[in-house]
Formats: sequence, C-alpha cells, structure tokens
Amino acid sequence: MIDRFIEYLRYEKISSSHTVLSYHNDLVQFVRHLPTASDTFDPAQVTPLQIREWIISLMETGDSARTVNRKLSALKSFYRFLNHKELCVNNPTKKIISPKIKKPLPLVFRENEVNFVSENIIENSFDQLRDKLIIELLYQTGIRRAELIGLKDSDIDLSKRTLRVLGKRNKERILPYGESLAELIKKYVIERNATIENSAERLITLNNGAEVYPKFIYNKVREAFTGITSMKKRSPHVLRHTFATTLLNNGAELNAVKELLGHSNLSATEIYTHTTFEQLHSIYEQAHPRAKKRR
Repeated sequence: MIDRFIEYLRYEKISSSHTVLSYHNDLVQFVRHLPTASDTFDPAQVTPLQIREWIISLMETGDSARTVNRKLSALKSFYRFLNHKELCVNNPTKKIISPKIKKPLPLVFRENEVNFVSENIIENSFDQLRDKLIIELLYQTGIRRAELIGLKDSDIDLSKRTLRVLGKRNKERILPYGESLAELIKKYVIERNATIENSAERLITLNNGAEVYPKFIYNKVREAFTGITSMKKRSPHVLRHTFATTLLNNGAELNAVKELLGHSNLSATEIYTHTTFEQLHSIYEQAHPRAKKRR
C-alpha cells in the first residue's frame, strides 16, 4: 500500500521528488518500528499507541519536534489516502496530537549597545542622518522593516509626535514617538530636501532620491552593530524585539505592547515576556528582605 501511496504522490499530486522520497523513507521507518514484519504490514491493524511509541522513540534518539511532526505528517497523509481510496477504514492518526514546536526566543540588543550606536553616528550629512534615522525609527517605534520602507512624509505628524503605519493585511495603526526622534526627523527632512531635488514619496530614500529596498535597510542595521554586539544576527527585526523587550522591562503592559507592535493576538507578544525575568529577579533582590543573606 505504501507503493500505491507513493505513486499517488508522484503522478496524481505531482509532488516534488524530495517530498516523495521523504514520505517514502518516513513510512518505511514507521513500518520497521512495528512489532510485525515489514512484508506483513497491515495499516488497519495499527493502533494509536504504536504511533505514540514511535514518536517517543524518535524523540529519544534525538529527533527534534519539527522533524517528528514532518514524519507524522507523512503518516497522516498516508492514512488520508487510504481512507479516500477506501483501502482502509481505520485511521489511528486522528487520535495523535503533534509534539509542540518550541518557538525560538527573540534575540535583543543590550540597551548600552543601542545607546552606543545611536550616540556615535555623526549627523553631518544626508547619508549619516538617514542611517541614524533608520536605527532610531526601528528602535523607538518597533515598526517592521517593510513598514519603515513604506513610510511617507504625510504619515508623520511632528506636532502630535505620531506616525501612521500600514502593517500586515493593510492594518493601520498610529504610533507615538519621543521628542528626540521628532528633532531627528525634522533635521533629516531639511537635509534630504536640500540634497535631493526629486525624491521618492517615501520618507527614507537613497542618495538619488529613489525608494530604499529591504536589503539596504538590513545592511545599514548590520553595519551599525558590527563590532558592537557579539550576536551573529544583527537585523532590523532584532531592533523590533529590543523595542518590545525594553517596554516590558520598564513596566509597560503586555496589551499595550501588542497594540504598538501591531500583533493580531496576544500570544505573538507573550514571547517577549521571557526577557523580563532578569529585571524581575533584580527587583526581587532589592525589595524582598530575605532575598539576600544577612550580614
């Protein structure tokens, strides 16, 4: 039956050769795990317990949750095929819960690293002002790289110190910013207008007035933090992570951070709460009378 399934993937589903090979290997591996011989494999006799035991054995031998889920996906697809073709009524995979994949914790810059970068970017030219504004907008507002690229002069309200951002799924949000960023924006716009005759409608532009592109923003952030941080990843999104973590470490409510980031649900924002533990531990040591040994 496995051979029929593989033929189905290859000729009806037109799956890639990589997918076909992976599914075949995963199914063969599962059959070999069963107590019966491979040549007597009967899908109808497989139980949910046997599948769970297979999952446990995979994880005990070092397979990650992501790898196990991929293998389990192959088995589920196999049984859906059998059910659809009426080759097997039983489907033991329906009672199987996939292992949870741990989300990687967000990388953040240290506050002194961000301050050092900000304080050491000279503001004597259009290039320098633009590069500093890129860093400050990402760090002080938490906007995404695409949102930064899409900013127009008309999105900036200098009197109210707010900016309008068009996020994912064209969801608009209004973000506040501080006085120092407002002064930097004013200075940059004056220099840009004096340097470039015909600039794009965007706030951030190239030297010739053209619209900036994603790799350009990425390179500016990476160059700014090279030699300042030991982290290998130095991207615009790390500044977004740093923005969120800084707010939470300084007492901001999770719901408020969610709105500022433009997240559709709170679970996406909760990943940042891990970084507040160090701050909470420090507060505990300072405030609780039994936190430290008595002298």
